[in-house]
Amino acid sequence: MDNISNLQMVDDFINTMPNKNMQAEAAASVYQDQLTKPSGSLGMLEELAVFLAGWQNSKRPVVETAQAIIFAGNHGICEQGVNPYPQEVTQRMVSNFENGGAAMNQLCSLSGAELTIKPLSLDSPTQDFTQTNAMSMIELLDAMSVGIKSVNRSANIILLGEMGIGNSTVSSALAASVFGGRVADWVGAGTGSDEKGIAHKIYIIEEGIAKHGLRPDLTAILAFGGREQAAICGAILAARSASIPVLLDGFICTAAAAPLYALSPSLLDHCLVGHKSAEPGHQKLLQSMNKKPILDLNMRLGEGTGAALALSILKAAVACHNHMATFKELGINN
Repeated sequence: MDNISNLQMVDDFINTMPNKNMQAEAAASVYQDQLTKPSGSLGMLEELAVFLAGWQNSKRPVVETAQAIIFAGNHGICEQGVNPYPQEVTQRMVSNFENGGAAMNQLCSLSGAELTIKPLSLDSPTQDFTQTNAMSMIELLDAMSVGIKSVNRSANIILLGEMGIGNSTVSSALAASVFGGRVADWVGAGTGSDEKGIAHKIYIIEEGIAKHGLRPDLTAILAFGGREQAAICGAILAARSASIPVLLDGFICTAAAAPLYALSPSLLDHCLVGHKSAEPGHQKLLQSMNKKPILDLNMRLGEGTGAALALSILKAAVACHNHMATFKELGINN
């Protein structure tokens, strides 16, 4: 998949997309049991190594080239006062990423990920979703296409993150639109809203849901925005077309992927979740999407930071899988 000109292409992709190699996964699992340790004693490290093997079509998976992508966008819903910070902060943070000064830069440097920054029309925020659709269909498809084209098809794994003042409100709206339930259960502090600010966010999202209704597909992003969420969906699809595993970040990134899950849960089979965000809606979202986070460090920064930390865990899993001695090599039978 190199571009997307209509949403029917996503429906068609579901029937043709590559799936994991069950034989490679089984071979990796058998190999795990030959390593010099009690079976299962490395817990999730063993599961992660086997997961990567299935998607990389190899008993010995590698994590040599990791690409981290931050998509940035601005949101018309900020006109409703849902965020304590001005939208100019989005561009300031993009510059911070480009100059190496953000937390994500430090974590990518530590974990060995190559960082790509993709701002999307920051001077033209999406529309206020209490009044109209956040985006036109053309804007949605263009943003998804940016996500598709941003993926390095030679990477072993893709890490996805975001930046955008107001996007915690958008994410809560997406989650509520896709999965339903009480809006209040999906809403948290975001970048620093107090109790009054959270109550206001709940009210604004309820207005949006009343206008647009439940949207268990990609039209949820059309209704509620934003461009970075659409680009994340595009990147997920591009990675799947190349059988590249994906590490999603926290609440906002997972919420962006939720419309794909609603369309078909299999669309996210190649995706791992890097960490459980401290945003209260994320645990509910993970349960709804049947995803188990790799880390739980009480983080809620976004930017892809949880995914970047989880990359180090993946590298540890692969190192143990590929370089531990086997019982046979030690001369131990059975």
